[in-house]
Amino acid sequence: MDNSGYRFKVFSTLFVFLLLTLSVVADPKPDTPKELTALETLSSLIAQKKVIDADISTLNIELKRASSDSEKEQLKINLDSKGDEAQKINRSIENLAANTDLSSLRAVKDEEFNFEKELFSLIEPTLKEMRHLTYDVRAKAELRDRIAFVNKRIPVVKTALKNISQLNGASKDRHLNIHIDKLKNRWTKQLIGYETELSSATLQLEKFELDEKVREENEPSFFKTFFEKRGWVLLKALGAILVVLLIANLIHRMLTNSIKGYQKANRSVRLRLIDLIHRSVTIIFMILAPMFVFYLSEDWVLFTLSIMILIGAAWSLREAIPKYWEQIEIFLNIGSVREGERILMDGLPWEVKNINIFSTLHNPRANLTKRVKLGDLAGLNSRPADKSEPWFPCQKGDWVILSDGVRGKVIGISLELVELIQRGGARCTYTLSNFLGASPQNLSLNFRIKERLGISYNNQKMVTKKAPEKLKEYLRDRLRQDGYHEILLNLNVEFEKANDSSLDLVVIADFKGDAADIYNRLRRAIQGYCVDASSEFDWEIPFPQVTFHNPSLA
Repeated sequence: MDNSGYRFKVFSTLFVFLLLTLSVVADPKPDTPKELTALETLSSLIAQKKVIDADISTLNIELKRASSDSEKEQLKINLDSKGDEAQKINRSIENLAANTDLSSLRAVKDEEFNFEKELFSLIEPTLKEMRHLTYDVRAKAELRDRIAFVNKRIPVVKTALKNISQLNGASKDRHLNIHIDKLKNRWTKQLIGYETELSSATLQLEKFELDEKVREENEPSFFKTFFEKRGWVLLKALGAILVVLLIANLIHRMLTNSIKGYQKANRSVRLRLIDLIHRSVTIIFMILAPMFVFYLSEDWVLFTLSIMILIGAAWSLREAIPKYWEQIEIFLNIGSVREGERILMDGLPWEVKNINIFSTLHNPRANLTKRVKLGDLAGLNSRPADKSEPWFPCQKGDWVILSDGVRGKVIGISLELVELIQRGGARCTYTLSNFLGASPQNLSLNFRIKERLGISYNNQKMVTKKAPEKLKEYLRDRLRQDGYHEILLNLNVEFEKANDSSLDLVVIADFKGDAADIYNRLRRAIQGYCVDASSEFDWEIPFPQVTFHNPSLA
């Protein structure tokens, strides 16, 4: 990228940021009326104070005349409210007349800090908004509950009145009849009260539902109202987040272009620390940017919600800090896992190629690559690896023999499966763990074949020296004749042991890994050469003898 193009991108980015910032700050508001003068405001406040003083006098007179305790209690509450209003107006008059804030001159004891009180004062706007939004729903639910409550009790009261009516006049006891009449009157009043309450609740519910239908027809929906009131604010908040991301991306490019090796796989701790600070600052500004927009727009509901979300996130991170601290150490390449070292994960050794938010692990022998999250490396330990240490028993294209006797060429290695193809085309598939558990023997480097030949005890004098020399020379000639001498690395024949029926010679032949695909053919060829040599040198090949013992002939 040339310098002119880079400068153009920088200036265009700053220009977009300036426009978005102006749109955030310059929130269009309705025209406000001309401000009142100080004297006019003072006159208005004094007139308002006279009205409040008159209300206080009236409330005092009503308090003296009140007879019931409940009425007195309500009047006292109203008096306290009016007194607070009068006190606020007096302070406003003093501050406006003095053209300064006189609160510091008042001998008022500073209130002690109360975290619970301050927290509730923050979430109060949100609670009020939620209460306002759900008022109709809650009111209808309360009315329905009340209707259900009354409907359950009206049949009981009617049954009681019916039974009481049957008792009325059945007794000649005058006092009993008077008491029954009182019960009947009381339950009759109770029935009338329940029926009145049912009728009132039903009418109110019908009115709520009717008003709701009218609002749905004439007024915009809740979501439309919400987006009309706060859609622009939310769009500005989203724009602020995009601006932060744009600036962060610009800073990242500047760091990449100005600092050599900033994006290398193996970076120094200093460069990693700069990258970590850049990421952390970006996240912090992405959180604060919308809150700043909500504050400037004076949308206290969204501002309070963002504060509550921030407090909840901080509270949840309180216990996760030690875990994240370990991940930070690993990210800085000073933790328990470091780049370029060897680590064991999922039963396989891996080389840590690079450490980032998503780290890369590589097994060079199996040519496997694995991408893991930074958190997956927490709790693990890496160590420096020696060049001679094995990474995997084989690689793609090698011939192997497993402990179950299967021999095949490795044609596929993945994190889940290993696939072999045998001579003839049959394929065998193993899970990675089962393949490693079968102790694969790799034939593709070099391999050795051991075959045994047993000759009779008639050749006892020559079996230790002459017989091995003759057999070795014979085998070498035959291998040369059949063209196997080019893949032969070493050939030796030795006396192995004196067996029950034979004297055993062992043929040890080492071959190149290129001949791994004809492993069994070489074994068969060596066996055939040994039989031909026995015929050539008149060596008898004995068979196991079985002796039967008859006790009756003893």
